[in-house]
Amino acid sequence: MDRSSEPAPHIPVLYQPVLDGLAPRPGGYYVDGTLGAGGHAEGVLKASAPDGRLLGLDLDPQALGLAAARLAPYGERAVIRQASYGSLAEQLKILNWPAVQGICLDLGVSSMQLDTASRGFSFQMEGELDMRFDPRNPVTAASLVNTLPERDLADLIWTYGEEPASRRIARAIVAARPLNTTRALAEVIARISGPQRRGIHPATLTFQALRIAVNRELNTLESVLPQAVHALAPGGRLAIISFHSLEDRLVKQFFTKESRDCLCPPQQPVCTCGHRAALKILTRHPLVADETEVASNPRARSAKLRVAEKLPLA
Repeated sequence: MDRSSEPAPHIPVLYQPVLDGLAPRPGGYYVDGTLGAGGHAEGVLKASAPDGRLLGLDLDPQALGLAAARLAPYGERAVIRQASYGSLAEQLKILNWPAVQGICLDLGVSSMQLDTASRGFSFQMEGELDMRFDPRNPVTAASLVNTLPERDLADLIWTYGEEPASRRIARAIVAARPLNTTRALAEVIARISGPQRRGIHPATLTFQALRIAVNRELNTLESVLPQAVHALAPGGRLAIISFHSLEDRLVKQFFTKESRDCLCPPQQPVCTCGHRAALKILTRHPLVADETEVASNPRARSAKLRVAEKLPLA
């Protein structure tokens, strides 16, 4: 039986560190903005029993189906919506929830999505160049690859993939168009990029860049961070797992900014910005997976967890 289109079993990354960071308790309200198959969400619901509630958001209908089945035993304590975490404030308003005690975001693409060939996220399996989290999204990887001008395509690959060979790759892609499958694109990139670098396939960064662009991942992350701070009750926790430097840099910079009372230039003698710290950083350095977790789930190798706590209102 061909199982190339079936997802691999879901393994929540940094499961226990996330729960330790959120510190769920009975009666609390929590949000898992990247619900996936519901692994972290189930942990929060267990820890916040008997009456803690959780809102799970995800754009991926495949993931939502798995999560709904997994969280069904928790009944009305689990609320599931097909929505982007970028709409966090709107979703909480619809539910008329008070300030929440914890928010979790597990950024990027999941193992389940990578392992489903038809989703087009992986260059290791043949599939259409799709890469959409949400099938309602009109933009696919194929539409970007086959319609963007060469310069714009090169800029995209550099900006979102930090790929040093972005110009040469874009030139090769344009020359080979149309490209509609994962392996066709990967082969074009491999031909002009040479052998693997440090064990990394030459198409890795380009595929990352296209996925981020298709799903507007960095834009959405930037928009949700202030929403999350606003949504948290004093003492509430925000836990974010990132998988590459662009995401982690955004989270680190935001946490740093929101943990400071003044954002004026150091040489300015008197504060005029009026900014007040909203967060206390709980992870001086990001938490990473130990060797045991990496051995059982290689995706965890690049995961970084940062946690911050909402400060009491002034």
